[in-house]
Amino acid sequence: MRQSKLFTKTRREAPADEVAKNAQLLIRAGYIHKEMAGVYAYLPLGLRVVERIKQIVREEMNKIDGQEIIMTALQRKELWEVTDRWNDKNVDVWFKSQLKSGAEVGLGWSHEEPITDMMKHFIASYRDLPAYVYQFQTKLRNELRAKSGIMRGREFIMKDMYSYSVSEEEHQNFYGKTMEAYKRVFERIGLGDRTFPTFASGGAFTQFSHEFQTLCDAGEDVIYLHRGKGQAINKEVLESGMEQMGVSRDELEEVRAAEVGNIFSFGDVKSKQLGLYFRDEDGVEKPVILGSYGIGITRLMGTIVEIFSDGKGLVWPESVAPFKYHLVSLGREGDDISKLAESVYAELVEADVEVLYDDRDLRAGEKFAESDLLGMPHRIVVGKDAVATGVFEVVRRVTGAVEKKSHAEILAS
Repeated sequence: MRQSKLFTKTRREAPADEVAKNAQLLIRAGYIHKEMAGVYAYLPLGLRVVERIKQIVREEMNKIDGQEIIMTALQRKELWEVTDRWNDKNVDVWFKSQLKSGAEVGLGWSHEEPITDMMKHFIASYRDLPAYVYQFQTKLRNELRAKSGIMRGREFIMKDMYSYSVSEEEHQNFYGKTMEAYKRVFERIGLGDRTFPTFASGGAFTQFSHEFQTLCDAGEDVIYLHRGKGQAINKEVLESGMEQMGVSRDELEEVRAAEVGNIFSFGDVKSKQLGLYFRDEDGVEKPVILGSYGIGITRLMGTIVEIFSDGKGLVWPESVAPFKYHLVSLGREGDDISKLAESVYAELVEADVEVLYDDRDLRAGEKFAESDLLGMPHRIVVGKDAVATGVFEVVRRVTGAVEKKSHAEILAS
């Protein structure tokens, strides 16, 4: 992409009403636009990051036999009344509205109920199980607080997956596979060494659920981490969690973290409530066992910014960066530097290398400062030296280290 064609512009300052570092930097760099507190639009560069994260998650969900769908955002009141989660006393984050016919509807904050209700059309026998479905969905939650940028929004993108199994044993087998898939997701995104499965409350359905918590100073949770075991306990279940892990308090480190994923067992409760049954091999009718598995896509993006950004701007891991290279030309239109930069850009595009090309007529210092703010993993500088020697300066954003690479080496990397 030519930067001269990019309609977004960088800003020196973030909006005065934005307090979260992740949103401040993303707004300044032109990745997102703030519509209102907790509600953000994703602009071309920001959307590319979102799609890169989604693709990593999609690949790992597909590996464990997940099938991608997309459900509706509009939710029937009657369905949620069956499980008593329409009542604001039980779920206080609903956005509710009314159809012209007078019927009440909600805007989806979660999808266990509608997906489970839908599965009644496709599950009748043990031969139809197990089934695993997932979606990337815009969720809407009427949060009281929305001061953490895209880490806690009123509108956000989430991956939610649901498993339907014939037995608790089959469910637990898939539960374990999903935990491993989640670990691979966070490893690929660049957060593997600081993201830990964490014992948390299972609410009314089971003693424990598992959260995936990423160590982050801007996180809203306090967890107790056992680094040797690679596991943690949420503060809310500390005592019972220590018993489950077989550890004592002095073995645990109190840290702040951001919840980026969760895994939850519903057992047969929701199936009984919603009437999802199957017939086993003997013809006996039994309730299906349900599991729910979430990853906050835009929350992950905000967490990455909080952790990896520096005083100059964004620093994207290569796996989720909008472009691998930022090609910066220091020439003027028509001169030898510009002609060389155009040639390098054309060859990178031809080789399917993702590159943002700064072809604008600006001072070098301004271009470099903006490049640091945008945070691409590698910056290729095309200046007089490159014209004279055929060797380019390649700057690694995360360390500032400078390498000298030939034309061929750039294309091969």
